[in-house]
Amino acid sequence: MAKFVFNMPDIGEGIAEAEIVQWHKKVGDTVREDEEFVDMMTDKATVPMESPVDGKIIEIAGDEGDMVSIGSMLVVIEVEGEVPEDVAEEAPAPAPAPKAQEVEERIEVETSDASDADDALAADPEPEPLPAPTPAPEPRHQAKVLATPAVRKRAKELGVDLGQVKPAEDGRIRHGDLDQFLSYTSGYGAAAKTREDEEKKVIGMRRRIAENMAASKRNIPHFSYVEECDVTDLEVLRAQLNASRGDKSKLTILPLLITAICKTLPDFPMINARYDDEAGVVTRHGAVNMGMAAQTDAGLMVPVIRNAHAQNLWQLANEISRLADAARNGTAKKEEMEGGTLTVTSLGPLGGVATTPVINRPEVAIIGPNRIIERPMYVTGADGVERIEKRKLMNISISCDHRVVDGWDAASFIQALKKLLETPALILVD
Repeated sequence: MAKFVFNMPDIGEGIAEAEIVQWHKKVGDTVREDEEFVDMMTDKATVPMESPVDGKIIEIAGDEGDMVSIGSMLVVIEVEGEVPEDVAEEAPAPAPAPKAQEVEERIEVETSDASDADDALAADPEPEPLPAPTPAPEPRHQAKVLATPAVRKRAKELGVDLGQVKPAEDGRIRHGDLDQFLSYTSGYGAAAKTREDEEKKVIGMRRRIAENMAASKRNIPHFSYVEECDVTDLEVLRAQLNASRGDKSKLTILPLLITAICKTLPDFPMINARYDDEAGVVTRHGAVNMGMAAQTDAGLMVPVIRNAHAQNLWQLANEISRLADAARNGTAKKEEMEGGTLTVTSLGPLGGVATTPVINRPEVAIIGPNRIIERPMYVTGADGVERIEKRKLMNISISCDHRVVDGWDAASFIQALKKLLETPALILVD
Protein backbone atom coordinates (compact mmCIF):
# COMPACT_ATOMS: atom_id res chain seq x y z
CA MET A 1 0.00 0.00 0.00
CA ALA A 2 1.12 3.55 -0.67
CA LYS A 3 -0.31 6.97 0.02
CA PHE A 4 -0.84 9.53 -2.70
CA VAL A 5 -1.26 13.14 -1.58
CA PHE A 6 -3.33 15.20 -4.01
CA ASN A 7 -2.53 18.88 -3.48
CA MET A 8 -4.83 21.69 -4.59
CA PRO A 9 -3.50 22.57 -8.08
CA ASP A 10 -2.97 26.05 -9.48
CA ILE A 11 -5.73 26.26 -12.05
CA GLY A 12 -4.28 29.31 -13.73
CA GLU A 13 -6.51 32.10 -12.47
CA GLY A 14 -3.95 33.80 -10.26
CA ILE A 15 -5.83 32.83 -7.11
CA ALA A 16 -4.41 31.98 -3.69
CA GLU A 17 -7.16 29.64 -2.49
CA ALA A 18 -10.38 27.91 -3.47
CA GLU A 19 -13.51 26.92 -1.60
CA ILE A 20 -14.77 23.37 -1.08
CA VAL A 21 -18.29 23.48 -2.53
CA GLN A 22 -19.32 19.82 -2.63
CA TRP A 23 -17.65 16.51 -1.82
CA HIS A 24 -18.70 13.66 -4.11
CA LYS A 25 -16.65 11.22 -2.03
CA LYS A 26 -16.04 10.85 1.69
CA VAL A 27 -13.34 9.22 3.81
CA GLY A 28 -13.49 5.48 3.25
CA ASP A 29 -14.93 5.69 -0.27
CA THR A 30 -13.09 4.27 -3.25
CA VAL A 31 -12.33 6.52 -6.19
CA ARG A 32 -11.42 5.58 -9.75
CA GLU A 33 -8.89 7.28 -12.00
CA ASP A 34 -10.40 10.37 -13.72
CA GLU A 35 -13.44 10.25 -11.42
CA GLU A 36 -14.60 13.57 -9.96
CA PHE A 37 -14.38 13.60 -6.18
CA VAL A 38 -14.89 17.26 -5.19
CA ASP A 39 -16.05 20.59 -6.65
CA MET A 40 -13.87 23.62 -5.84
CA MET A 41 -15.01 27.20 -6.36
CA THR A 42 -12.67 30.02 -7.29
CA ASP A 43 -13.53 33.68 -7.72
CA LYS A 44 -14.57 32.90 -11.29
CA ALA A 45 -16.04 29.43 -11.57
CA THR A 46 -16.70 26.04 -10.00
CA VAL A 47 -14.02 23.53 -11.03
CA PRO A 48 -14.40 19.75 -10.52
CA MET A 49 -11.29 17.89 -9.30
CA GLU A 50 -10.55 14.45 -10.81
CA SER A 51 -8.48 11.70 -9.24
CA PRO A 52 -5.32 10.72 -11.13
CA VAL A 53 -5.25 7.28 -9.43
CA ASP A 54 -7.44 4.40 -8.28
CA GLY A 55 -7.66 3.97 -4.53
CA LYS A 56 -9.44 4.67 -1.26
CA ILE A 57 -9.79 8.13 0.26
CA ILE A 58 -8.29 8.17 3.76
CA GLU A 59 -8.09 11.91 4.47
CA ILE A 60 -9.73 15.11 3.18
CA ALA A 61 -8.79 18.76 3.65
CA GLY A 62 -11.99 19.97 5.28
CA ASP A 63 -15.73 20.40 5.16
CA GLU A 64 -17.85 22.04 2.51
CA GLY A 65 -17.38 25.80 2.79
CA ASP A 66 -13.76 25.56 3.96
CA MET A 67 -10.98 27.28 2.00
CA VAL A 68 -7.97 25.35 0.66
CA SER A 69 -4.75 27.15 -0.30
CA ILE A 70 -3.17 26.43 -3.68
CA GLY A 71 -0.51 23.74 -3.24
CA SER A 72 -1.83 22.44 0.09
CA MET A 73 -3.26 18.95 0.67
CA LEU A 74 -6.75 18.46 -0.71
CA VAL A 75 -7.11 14.69 -0.33
CA VAL A 76 -4.99 11.66 0.55
CA ILE A 77 -5.65 8.46 -1.43
CA GLU A 78 -4.41 5.00 -0.45
CA VAL A 79 -3.40 3.04 -3.54
CA GLU A 80 -2.48 -0.57 -4.19
CA GLY A 81 1.26 -1.03 -4.63
CA GLU A 82 3.36 2.01 -5.50
CA VAL A 83 2.18 5.35 -6.82
CA PRO A 84 2.87 5.48 -10.58
CA GLU A 85 5.95 7.59 -11.29
CA ASP A 86 4.19 9.77 -13.89
CA VAL A 87 1.45 10.57 -11.38
CA ALA A 88 3.91 11.26 -8.56
CA GLU A 89 5.90 13.61 -10.78
CA GLU A 90 2.78 15.54 -11.80
CA ALA A 91 1.51 16.00 -8.27
CA PRO A 92 2.02 19.64 -7.25
CA ALA A 93 4.26 20.20 -4.27
CA PRO A 94 2.86 22.07 -1.29
CA ALA A 95 3.29 25.82 -1.68
CA PRO A 96 4.23 28.15 1.16
CA ALA A 97 1.30 29.74 2.92
CA PRO A 98 0.32 32.91 1.10
CA LYS A 99 0.73 36.22 2.85
CA ALA A 100 -2.41 37.67 4.32
CA GLN A 101 -4.09 39.88 1.76
CA GLU A 102 -7.49 41.03 0.73
CA VAL A 103 -8.64 39.07 -2.33
CA GLU A 104 -10.89 41.35 -4.33
CA GLU A 105 -14.10 39.76 -5.53
CA ARG A 106 -14.28 39.81 -9.31
CA ILE A 107 -17.15 37.40 -9.79
CA GLU A 108 -19.91 38.83 -11.92
CA VAL A 109 -22.96 38.04 -9.79
CA GLU A 110 -26.29 39.83 -9.61
CA THR A 111 -26.20 42.93 -7.51
CA SER A 112 -29.85 43.65 -6.73
CA ASP A 113 -31.88 42.46 -3.79
CA ALA A 114 -33.34 39.91 -6.12
CA SER A 115 -33.69 40.16 -9.83
CA ASP A 116 -34.45 38.53 -13.05
CA ALA A 117 -33.48 40.02 -16.37
CA ASP A 118 -36.80 39.65 -18.08
CA ASP A 119 -40.25 38.10 -18.11
CA ALA A 120 -38.73 35.42 -20.37
CA LEU A 121 -36.16 34.73 -17.66
CA ALA A 122 -38.59 34.92 -14.75
CA ALA A 123 -39.17 31.18 -14.41
CA ASP A 124 -38.52 30.69 -10.74
CA PRO A 125 -36.48 27.69 -9.63
CA GLU A 126 -38.37 24.93 -7.89
CA PRO A 127 -38.68 25.91 -4.22
CA GLU A 128 -37.11 23.66 -1.65
CA PRO A 129 -39.73 21.45 0.00
CA LEU A 130 -40.82 22.63 3.39
CA PRO A 131 -40.17 20.43 6.41
CA ALA A 132 -42.99 18.06 7.26
CA PRO A 133 -45.52 19.90 9.44
CA THR A 134 -45.26 19.27 13.14
CA PRO A 135 -48.21 17.18 14.34
CA ALA A 136 -50.69 19.17 16.40
CA PRO A 137 -50.08 18.60 20.13
CA GLU A 138 -52.50 16.56 22.08
CA PRO A 139 -55.06 18.82 23.79
CA ARG A 140 -53.95 19.79 27.27
CA HIS A 141 -56.31 19.42 30.19
CA GLN A 142 -58.90 17.96 27.81
CA ALA A 143 -60.45 16.01 30.62
CA LYS A 144 -61.16 19.23 32.55
CA VAL A 145 -62.65 21.15 29.61
CA LEU A 146 -66.41 21.62 29.66
CA ALA A 147 -67.87 22.06 26.17
CA THR A 148 -70.73 20.72 24.08
CA PRO A 149 -70.02 18.10 21.41
CA ALA A 150 -70.65 20.74 18.73
CA VAL A 151 -68.00 23.05 20.20
CA ARG A 152 -65.56 20.15 20.55
CA LYS A 153 -66.14 19.10 16.93
CA ARG A 154 -65.60 22.65 15.65
CA ALA A 155 -62.44 23.06 17.70
CA LYS A 156 -61.08 19.78 16.35
CA GLU A 157 -61.78 20.84 12.75
CA LEU A 158 -59.96 24.13 13.38
CA GLY A 159 -57.01 22.46 15.10
CA VAL A 160 -57.65 24.35 18.35
CA ASP A 161 -56.67 22.96 21.75
CA LEU A 162 -59.68 23.72 23.97
CA GLY A 163 -57.36 23.64 26.94
CA GLN A 164 -55.98 26.99 25.72
CA VAL A 165 -59.39 28.66 25.37
CA LYS A 166 -60.62 30.81 28.26
CA PRO A 167 -64.07 29.56 29.32
CA ALA A 168 -67.03 31.58 30.55
CA GLU A 169 -67.57 32.21 34.24
CA ASP A 170 -69.38 28.88 34.64
CA GLY A 171 -66.29 27.06 33.29
CA ARG A 172 -67.98 25.97 30.07
CA ILE A 173 -66.56 26.84 26.63
CA ARG A 174 -69.14 28.06 24.13
CA HIS A 175 -68.87 29.04 20.46
CA GLY A 176 -68.44 32.69 21.44
CA ASP A 177 -65.43 31.82 23.60
CA LEU A 178 -63.93 29.87 20.72
CA ASP A 179 -64.55 32.82 18.34
CA GLN A 180 -62.82 35.20 20.74
CA PHE A 181 -59.81 32.88 20.98
CA LEU A 182 -59.55 32.63 17.20
CA SER A 183 -59.77 36.41 16.78
CA TYR A 184 -56.61 36.80 18.86
CA THR A 185 -54.69 34.03 17.10
CA SER A 186 -55.15 33.49 13.39
CA GLY A 187 -58.02 35.75 12.41
CA TYR A 188 -60.83 33.18 12.53
CA GLY A 189 -58.75 30.43 10.97
CA ALA A 190 -56.64 27.49 11.99
CA ALA A 191 -53.44 28.49 13.73
CA ALA A 192 -50.40 28.38 11.45
CA LYS A 193 -47.95 25.58 12.10
CA THR A 194 -44.66 26.67 13.61
CA ARG A 195 -41.61 25.76 11.56
CA GLU A 196 -38.54 24.57 13.35
CA ASP A 197 -35.41 26.73 13.20
CA GLU A 198 -32.76 25.53 10.78
CA GLU A 199 -29.16 26.50 10.23
CA LYS A 200 -27.71 26.48 6.72
CA LYS A 201 -24.05 27.12 6.08
CA VAL A 202 -23.44 29.94 3.61
CA ILE A 203 -21.06 28.47 1.04
CA GLY A 204 -20.34 28.43 -2.67
CA MET A 205 -22.15 30.92 -4.88
CA ARG A 206 -24.29 32.16 -1.98
CA ARG A 207 -21.16 33.16 -0.08
CA ARG A 208 -19.65 34.80 -3.16
CA ILE A 209 -22.82 36.85 -3.59
CA ALA A 210 -22.80 37.84 0.08
CA GLU A 211 -19.16 38.91 -0.02
CA ASN A 212 -19.58 40.81 -3.28
CA MET A 213 -22.67 42.64 -2.02
CA ALA A 214 -20.92 43.59 1.20
CA ALA A 215 -17.87 44.86 -0.71
CA SER A 216 -20.09 46.86 -3.08
CA LYS A 217 -22.07 48.55 -0.32
CA ARG A 218 -18.95 49.08 1.81
CA ASN A 219 -16.87 50.69 -0.94
CA ILE A 220 -19.40 52.43 -3.19
CA PRO A 221 -21.42 55.49 -2.13
CA HIS A 222 -24.70 54.56 -3.80
CA PHE A 223 -27.50 56.89 -4.80
CA SER A 224 -30.68 56.01 -6.66
CA TYR A 225 -33.03 57.87 -8.97
CA VAL A 226 -36.49 56.70 -10.12
CA GLU A 227 -38.66 58.01 -12.96
CA GLU A 228 -42.05 56.97 -14.31
CA CYS A 229 -42.35 56.12 -18.01
CA ASP A 230 -45.46 55.71 -20.14
CA VAL A 231 -44.76 52.51 -22.10
CA THR A 232 -48.20 52.18 -23.70
CA ASP A 233 -46.88 52.85 -27.22
CA LEU A 234 -43.82 50.69 -26.57
CA GLU A 235 -46.09 47.75 -25.74
CA VAL A 236 -48.10 48.40 -28.92
CA LEU A 237 -44.88 48.33 -30.94
CA ARG A 238 -43.78 45.12 -29.25
CA ALA A 239 -47.12 43.47 -30.08
CA GLN A 240 -46.83 44.54 -33.71
CA LEU A 241 -43.29 43.20 -34.01
CA ASN A 242 -44.33 39.89 -32.47
CA ALA A 243 -47.34 39.62 -34.80
CA SER A 244 -44.99 39.98 -37.76
CA ARG A 245 -43.03 36.94 -36.59
CA GLY A 246 -45.91 34.50 -36.64
CA ASP A 247 -45.12 31.39 -34.61
CA LYS A 248 -41.45 32.31 -34.11
CA SER A 249 -39.99 33.36 -30.77
CA LYS A 250 -41.53 36.50 -29.33
CA LEU A 251 -39.90 39.68 -28.09
CA THR A 252 -40.11 40.60 -24.44
CA ILE A 253 -39.57 44.18 -23.33
CA LEU A 254 -35.91 43.58 -22.41
CA PRO A 255 -34.40 43.70 -25.94
CA LEU A 256 -36.26 46.97 -26.57
CA LEU A 257 -35.03 48.40 -23.27
CA ILE A 258 -31.42 47.36 -23.92
CA THR A 259 -31.54 48.86 -27.41
CA ALA A 260 -32.87 52.13 -26.00
CA ILE A 261 -30.16 52.16 -23.32
CA CYS A 262 -27.43 51.57 -25.91
CA LYS A 263 -28.75 54.44 -28.04
CA THR A 264 -28.76 56.75 -25.01
CA LEU A 265 -25.30 55.92 -23.62
CA PRO A 266 -23.09 57.74 -26.17
CA ASP A 267 -24.24 61.08 -24.70
CA PHE A 268 -23.61 59.82 -21.14
CA PRO A 269 -20.24 58.00 -21.20
CA MET A 270 -19.90 58.24 -17.41
CA ILE A 271 -22.70 55.63 -17.04
CA ASN A 272 -21.08 52.89 -19.16
CA ALA A 273 -17.88 52.73 -17.12
CA ARG A 274 -15.81 50.76 -14.63
CA TYR A 275 -13.93 52.28 -11.71
CA ASP A 276 -10.65 50.85 -10.45
CA ASP A 277 -10.68 52.49 -7.03
CA GLU A 278 -7.26 51.12 -6.08
CA ALA A 279 -5.60 52.71 -9.11
CA GLY A 280 -7.93 55.71 -9.08
CA VAL A 281 -8.79 55.21 -12.77
CA VAL A 282 -12.21 55.34 -14.45
CA THR A 283 -12.50 53.60 -17.81
CA ARG A 284 -15.37 54.88 -19.96
CA HIS A 285 -16.14 52.06 -22.36
CA GLY A 286 -17.15 52.56 -25.97
CA ALA A 287 -18.65 49.09 -26.37
CA VAL A 288 -21.66 48.13 -24.25
CA ASN A 289 -21.19 44.75 -22.58
CA MET A 290 -24.58 44.49 -20.91
CA GLY A 291 -24.89 42.36 -17.79
CA MET A 292 -28.33 40.89 -17.14
CA ALA A 293 -29.53 39.34 -13.94
CA ALA A 294 -30.65 35.71 -14.07
CA GLN A 295 -32.09 33.71 -11.18
CA THR A 296 -30.48 30.28 -10.79
CA ASP A 297 -30.62 27.52 -8.21
CA ALA A 298 -27.16 28.60 -7.08
CA GLY A 299 -28.17 32.24 -6.68
CA LEU A 300 -28.40 35.38 -8.77
CA MET A 301 -25.87 35.50 -11.59
CA VAL A 302 -25.07 38.06 -14.28
CA PRO A 303 -24.17 36.68 -17.70
CA VAL A 304 -22.90 39.37 -20.08
CA ILE A 305 -24.21 40.24 -23.55
CA ARG A 306 -21.09 41.19 -25.51
CA ASN A 307 -21.35 44.23 -27.80
CA ALA A 308 -25.04 44.67 -27.07
CA HIS A 309 -24.95 47.99 -28.95
CA ALA A 310 -24.14 46.18 -32.22
CA GLN A 311 -27.02 43.67 -32.08
CA ASN A 312 -30.55 44.07 -33.39
CA LEU A 313 -33.69 43.26 -31.40
CA TRP A 314 -33.92 39.64 -32.50
CA GLN A 315 -30.22 38.98 -31.95
CA LEU A 316 -30.54 40.42 -28.46
CA ALA A 317 -33.60 38.27 -27.75
CA ASN A 318 -31.75 35.10 -28.80
CA GLU A 319 -28.65 36.00 -26.80
CA ILE A 320 -30.70 36.80 -23.70
CA SER A 321 -32.40 33.41 -23.88
CA ARG A 322 -29.15 31.53 -24.55
CA LEU A 323 -27.20 33.15 -21.73
CA ALA A 324 -30.02 32.79 -19.22
CA ASP A 325 -30.30 29.07 -19.98
CA ALA A 326 -26.52 28.65 -19.71
CA ALA A 327 -26.45 30.41 -16.34
CA ARG A 328 -29.29 28.29 -14.98
CA ASN A 329 -27.98 24.90 -16.12
CA GLY A 330 -24.37 25.66 -15.13
CA THR A 331 -22.89 25.61 -18.64
CA ALA A 332 -22.03 29.32 -18.87
CA LYS A 333 -18.38 29.85 -19.75
CA LYS A 334 -16.06 31.93 -17.62
CA GLU A 335 -15.81 34.68 -20.24
CA GLU A 336 -19.62 34.86 -20.42
CA MET A 337 -19.80 35.77 -16.74
CA GLU A 338 -17.32 38.65 -16.60
CA GLY A 339 -16.39 41.93 -18.25
CA GLY A 340 -19.74 43.71 -18.00
CA THR A 341 -19.75 47.50 -18.29
CA LEU A 342 -23.37 48.12 -17.19
CA THR A 343 -26.04 45.86 -15.69
CA VAL A 344 -29.82 45.63 -16.09
CA THR A 345 -31.73 43.94 -13.28
CA SER A 346 -35.44 43.28 -13.05
CA LEU A 347 -37.92 41.21 -11.08
CA GLY A 348 -40.20 40.94 -14.10
CA PRO A 349 -43.88 40.75 -13.03
CA LEU A 350 -42.75 40.94 -9.37
CA GLY A 351 -40.91 44.20 -10.05
CA GLY A 352 -42.75 46.35 -7.54
CA VAL A 353 -43.12 50.12 -7.67
CA ALA A 354 -39.43 50.99 -7.39
CA THR A 355 -36.11 49.32 -6.63
CA THR A 356 -32.74 50.53 -5.36
CA PRO A 357 -30.41 47.89 -6.85
CA VAL A 358 -26.84 47.38 -5.66
CA ILE A 359 -24.10 48.17 -8.18
CA ASN A 360 -22.14 45.28 -9.67
CA ARG A 361 -18.63 46.39 -8.69
CA PRO A 362 -16.44 47.61 -10.44
CA GLU A 363 -19.22 48.94 -12.68
CA VAL A 364 -20.57 52.37 -11.71
CA ALA A 365 -24.28 52.03 -12.49
CA ILE A 366 -27.13 49.53 -12.59
CA ILE A 367 -30.58 50.00 -14.17
CA GLY A 368 -33.75 48.42 -12.80
CA PRO A 369 -37.00 48.41 -14.81
CA ASN A 370 -40.00 47.76 -12.59
CA ARG A 371 -43.40 46.17 -13.09
CA ILE A 372 -45.70 47.53 -15.84
CA ILE A 373 -49.07 48.54 -14.42
CA GLU A 374 -52.19 50.08 -15.93
CA ARG A 375 -53.40 53.36 -14.43
CA PRO A 376 -55.66 56.23 -15.50
CA MET A 377 -53.77 59.39 -16.37
CA TYR A 378 -54.38 62.72 -18.05
CA VAL A 379 -53.41 62.70 -21.74
CA THR A 380 -53.54 65.67 -24.13
CA GLY A 381 -54.85 64.61 -27.52
CA ALA A 382 -53.96 65.94 -30.96
CA ASP A 383 -56.94 68.32 -30.64
CA GLY A 384 -55.35 69.86 -27.57
CA VAL A 385 -58.08 68.52 -25.29
CA GLU A 386 -56.97 66.88 -22.08
CA ARG A 387 -58.74 63.65 -21.23
CA ILE A 388 -58.31 60.65 -18.94
CA GLU A 389 -57.05 57.43 -20.54
CA LYS A 390 -55.91 54.05 -19.31
CA ARG A 391 -52.13 53.89 -19.85
CA LYS A 392 -49.36 51.37 -19.19
CA LEU A 393 -46.76 52.81 -16.83
CA MET A 394 -43.38 51.52 -15.71
CA ASN A 395 -40.89 53.02 -13.29
CA ILE A 396 -37.20 52.96 -14.21
CA SER A 397 -34.68 52.91 -11.35
CA ILE A 398 -30.97 53.59 -11.57
CA SER A 399 -28.32 53.29 -8.87
CA CYS A 400 -24.98 55.04 -9.43
CA ASP A 401 -21.54 55.33 -7.85
CA HIS A 402 -21.49 58.92 -6.60
CA ARG A 403 -17.69 59.01 -6.84
CA VAL A 404 -18.02 58.83 -10.62
CA VAL A 405 -21.59 59.79 -11.56
CA ASP A 406 -23.29 63.00 -10.42
CA GLY A 407 -26.99 63.12 -9.66
CA TRP A 408 -27.59 65.51 -12.56
CA ASP A 409 -25.96 63.06 -14.98
CA ALA A 410 -28.04 60.13 -13.74
CA ALA A 411 -31.28 62.11 -13.93
CA SER A 412 -30.44 63.46 -17.40
CA PHE A 413 -29.62 59.95 -18.64
CA ILE A 414 -32.94 58.53 -17.39
CA GLN A 415 -34.87 61.45 -18.90
CA ALA A 416 -33.22 60.81 -22.27
CA LEU A 417 -33.99 57.10 -21.96
CA LYS A 418 -37.59 57.93 -21.04
CA LYS A 419 -37.96 59.94 -24.25
CA LEU A 420 -37.00 56.91 -26.34
CA LEU A 421 -39.27 54.54 -24.41
CA GLU A 422 -42.23 56.90 -24.75
CA THR A 423 -41.53 57.51 -28.47
CA PRO A 424 -40.57 53.94 -29.42
CA ALA A 425 -40.28 54.58 -33.16
CA LEU A 426 -37.02 56.38 -32.33
CA ILE A 427 -35.61 53.12 -30.97
CA LEU A 428 -35.71 51.59 -34.44
CA VAL A 429 -34.13 54.59 -36.15
CA ASP A 430 -30.38 54.39 -36.84
